[in-house]
Amino acid sequence: MADAILTTRGLCRSFGALRAVDDVTLDVRRGSITGLIGPNGAGKSTLFNLLAGVLPPDAGEIALEGRPLSGPPEARFAAGLGRTFQIPRPFARMSVLENVMLAPMGQTGETLWGAILGRGKVRGEEARHRARAMEILDFVTLAPLADHPAGQISGGQMKLLELARVLMGDPRVILLDEPAAGVNPVLTETLIGKIEALNAAGTTFVVIEHDMDFVMRHCDPVIALAEGRVIFQGTAAEAQANPALLDAYLGAPVDA
Repeated sequence: MADAILTTRGLCRSFGALRAVDDVTLDVRRGSITGLIGPNGAGKSTLFNLLAGVLPPDAGEIALEGRPLSGPPEARFAAGLGRTFQIPRPFARMSVLENVMLAPMGQTGETLWGAILGRGKVRGEEARHRARAMEILDFVTLAPLADHPAGQISGGQMKLLELARVLMGDPRVILLDEPAAGVNPVLTETLIGKIEALNAAGTTFVVIEHDMDFVMRHCDPVIALAEGRVIFQGTAAEAQANPALLDAYLGAPVDA
């Protein structure tokens, strides 16, 4: 695919005798919101962990904008690939703002000599990170909670906080792991609105989601996995017309 931003070629990962990801070749279209669906055990989370650098592949390649993508999660974050988790785990005792300010990589104050000898630089970085973090918190509607302990906000607000932390890295691609799970309808709509606004500005998303209404309304294309293999790639409309998917995943067609 000429306009692919994230690609895999022959990606494989096994756990003992279980082939969790089996020869997966994908092209994620630049500027898309790509939905990744499949039953529990299909390999979706393993695929995300391979993309994000949590797990090394047994075989195959991953590329971002045509460049090989390897190394640990922090290296991939620096390269422009962000990832959120199904169950957010913020630093509970730190404030919402502090959680977001921690996200940028390579801060001077993270090293012993930087903290001792570069105090002026540390203060300057902190001021810039604070200003940027507040802009992002305002975007995700969490600015009024900036000084609240992150462990005391709602589950839906934690999902927005996860997104805010990822945005501090200015990613070109964001992997979203079940963004609507456990979120009340009002905050779900807020989250969807932010995803669509970021997408309209050029950010590409790959979304694992079991809420088929979410997938059918907001994702194009849709990719389905089963037993570690890709069994379908196409539009939401094509997915709804595919008998195997209707039987296995979707049930009755979802109204647009």
